[in-house]
Amino acid sequence: MKKLSIITCIAIVIAAITLSFRPQPVKEISYKAPAKDSIGSVKAFMAVYKVLMSARCMNCHPAGNSPLQGDDSHIHTMNVTRGTDGKGMYTARCSNCHQAENTAGLHMPPGNPKWGLPPANMRMVFQGRTPRQLALQLLDTKQNGGRSKAQLIDHMANDDLVGWAWHPGDGRTLPPLSRAAFAVQVRQWIAKGAYAPSAKAK
Repeated sequence: MKKLSIITCIAIVIAAITLSFRPQPVKEISYKAPAKDSIGSVKAFMAVYKVLMSARCMNCHPAGNSPLQGDDSHIHTMNVTRGTDGKGMYTARCSNCHQAENTAGLHMPPGNPKWGLPPANMRMVFQGRTPRQLALQLLDTKQNGGRSKAQLIDHMANDDLVGWAWHPGDGRTLPPLSRAAFAVQVRQWIAKGAYAPSAKAK
């Protein structure tokens, strides 16, 4: 057997090194969407529902055209009504009393730059809604301001007017969950399938 020349040996080594550095085929990574879970989704929504039906949320989502007040959700004094834009009518505008921030003191007027009810063409009523009715309403883009599920999560978890419910000023009861816990439940409801509770749920 003839001895290999130095040049041939070098060529073989270079070829071997080159082959060892060839890029390996990339393994495909498959994305698996969260499994739908009707029981878990409904359970999460029921926690969300309790928050939305608390006075801090429901008072600005009344069945009628007048906002509600107090932990007992009585009709707002001063004959305040929704108006077309949700900010009141004529001289009784929400901003007359509700400033950009809460007024200091017990039961003084709460405040936020966006203070008001939902507009007349998108009333988003909470008061009197069953869990099923409210879930379906929240998911309906014709009733929720045109929001997708992702936008609905963002609105409920991050909107500063929604966040006022957890900073309502002196003398007002907070919702039954912290805002962080509320946001978790909203995400769980949507991620597990955005199921609406049965008509019998309370």
